[in-house]
Amino acid sequence: MNRRALDGGGRERLARQHEAGKLSARERIDLLLDPGSFVEIDRFVVHRCADFGMDKQKVLGDGVVTGWGLIDGRKVMVFAQDFTVIGGSLSGAYASKICKVMDLAMKIGAPVIGLNDSGGARIQEGVESLAGYADIFLRNTLASGVVPQISAILGPCAGGAVYSPAITDFILMVERTSYMFITGPEVIKTVTNEDVTKEDLGGAATHASRSGVCHLTAPDDRASLAQLRELLSFLPSNNTEDPPRRAATDPVDREVPELDAMVPTEPSKPYDIKQVVRAVVDDGHLLEIHERYAQNIVVGFARIGGAPVGVVANQPQVLAGCLDIKASIKAARFVRFCDCFNIPLVTLVDVPGFLPGTDQEYGGIIAHGAKLLYAFAEATVPKVTVITRKAYGGAYDVMASKHIRADYNLAFPTAEIAVMGPEGAVNIVYRREIQQAADPAAARARFVEDYKTKFANPYKAAELGFVDEVIYPRMLRIRLARALDLLRDKRDKNPPRKHGNIPL
Repeated sequence: MNRRALDGGGRERLARQHEAGKLSARERIDLLLDPGSFVEIDRFVVHRCADFGMDKQKVLGDGVVTGWGLIDGRKVMVFAQDFTVIGGSLSGAYASKICKVMDLAMKIGAPVIGLNDSGGARIQEGVESLAGYADIFLRNTLASGVVPQISAILGPCAGGAVYSPAITDFILMVERTSYMFITGPEVIKTVTNEDVTKEDLGGAATHASRSGVCHLTAPDDRASLAQLRELLSFLPSNNTEDPPRRAATDPVDREVPELDAMVPTEPSKPYDIKQVVRAVVDDGHLLEIHERYAQNIVVGFARIGGAPVGVVANQPQVLAGCLDIKASIKAARFVRFCDCFNIPLVTLVDVPGFLPGTDQEYGGIIAHGAKLLYAFAEATVPKVTVITRKAYGGAYDVMASKHIRADYNLAFPTAEIAVMGPEGAVNIVYRREIQQAADPAAARARFVEDYKTKFANPYKAAELGFVDEVIYPRMLRIRLARALDLLRDKRDKNPPRKHGNIPL
């Protein structure tokens, strides 16, 4: 019996899985978990359907391998869909197996990892299969913010099957062998007469760069599972624990002299904010999330002094670091995840404002931008903010300013904090004086210089207590480490309520 269960859909189908560049469900589990740690449950479960000849197609395990094991010595609950068994399609019994591991995860406070490779609902079971999906969706929702949920898409994921991964915290996809979509190319061709391939419609590249559904991509199953292990190394097992610390080999009292020249003094000159992040975090390592989506903002995980932090940073290299709809959604989702799981936030600010234009206004930038504002304001984890160069207008407020409960706010000496840039401000404030001047250009230049002296520096904000320290860039790692250490035992909470109403 055990041997039959381990063979899944049979040797021939396993061979076809390998020919397609994919590993089997059990091979994936073995690579994901610490060696020898997997304990399988429900190995002998079979489906209950007798219609359409299904009583002759009963396979032990019924197309999904479930159980628990260890990753870096920590317990995780895992399920791996087996495409070799009826295309990995979901039955009522199959769904019950997944629900069982999710229920156990909630009881013991362990992450849930889903390895998805399924053609979707088992048509032969009709509504029982649909009910199974809904049972899983409910558990995804109830587990949200309680235990981390990670979905690796390692094959097809179509129709109702996509909603479970969509509710989870992170989605990983494999290039060229995985895809996600609500309706496939054939249906789209019939309904809208559009011609599109599976890859263009729902492949890893599409979801990583265009839709934002996918957070991380990898070239093959092995790389994706290694990526998943690394991601989990930054996360606590549940919402009552702190994220796991590591022994730090990178000194926290290390100055970073190259930072003194890394951020240009000219407000419009681009630079790569990732270089700044990597210069100050442990060993220069940043696990970037959503790297190819909304590139005008950078989010990801790093460590400072061995302790995980969530990094949010405007990227001046793309759209001058402006906040737009996609960037606001991307960052808001990340901030809320970090707040759920007690991961401190480090925010690097260089933002000229929100992206102007009819596309943004018609697309709802007001509501979408408010999501990021809401996320930062709601977060009660330690929040340390650094203004590296400029923070203009409402975007200054939104990017974890002191006014929305940031705990420790730093600025470089060349930082500018104002309603808008000097040129624009002068054209409004001194419009009449410039028009009436004998030499308007010289008058404008004089007013711009005066505005810069008064506002294009961090000292007015520091005078008001909105910035706690003005520091030399080379001191940034030291100051971040000390601030995070100060805030390690921070306690804060929001007013009692069922839940807030974020502007979705």
